[in-house]
Amino acid sequence: MKLTDFRVLTFDCYGTLIDWETGIFAAMQPMLSLSQSTFAKEEVLEAFALAEWKQEVATPGRRYPDVLAAVLETLAKQWALDPTEEMGARFGASVPDWPAFADSAAALAYLKQHYKLVILSNVDRSSFRASSARLGVEFDAVYTAEDIGSYKPDPRNFEYLLNHIKSDLGFEKGDILHTAQSLFHDHKPAKRAGLATAWIDRRHDQEGWGATVDPGQQPKFDLRFVSLADLVEAHKRAAEPSN
Repeated sequence: MKLTDFRVLTFDCYGTLIDWETGIFAAMQPMLSLSQSTFAKEEVLEAFALAEWKQEVATPGRRYPDVLAAVLETLAKQWALDPTEEMGARFGASVPDWPAFADSAAALAYLKQHYKLVILSNVDRSSFRASSARLGVEFDAVYTAEDIGSYKPDPRNFEYLLNHIKSDLGFEKGDILHTAQSLFHDHKPAKRAGLATAWIDRRHDQEGWGATVDPGQQPKFDLRFVSLADLVEAHKRAAEPSN
């Protein structure tokens, strides 16, 4: 299997294109500063991962800013902290402040020359618009949890993706490579849906799962890259005439 076998790249955004772990930890500082204890970044991210997933399962139709605010409230109780309502609202509205990975914009600009680019994200459209501006490319389609009414890894999100890529862009499942960091949110359900996948292993030099839930038994994936820049270099090699 080669990158040149595909015509559409479908992307998870947060964790893959946007450095949400840096963004989450920074946005949580006002609440964490209420504690006399020091919280390690990995501790915070792991607690966030579990609380976010449970909240999305419990309220699948809730917009992502409200999910984030509820997650902050859950973690505040867990850590015996008493944040203000303003802190919850600011955390919920923090997605536009989350930075892009350093290689994302340049990689997407290159990939746009060779593929249709599609987003399948667990956020709302307003939050994604701000992130999209950081990425500097016009996506051919954007499908969010707000559109679908559920959050990945719900299989409905991938059913929606496949149905809409076919109706909106005219491509079949075999044309698509799903490109994502999270094994839990993306690779497990994508493989169940019959999609080829590329793992962008952003945490390859770190232990643990960070802001994503432990996937348990590692799901299969077809290609692995440590960054988007790594994927681009692989595409360039695959596209050489000798290959």
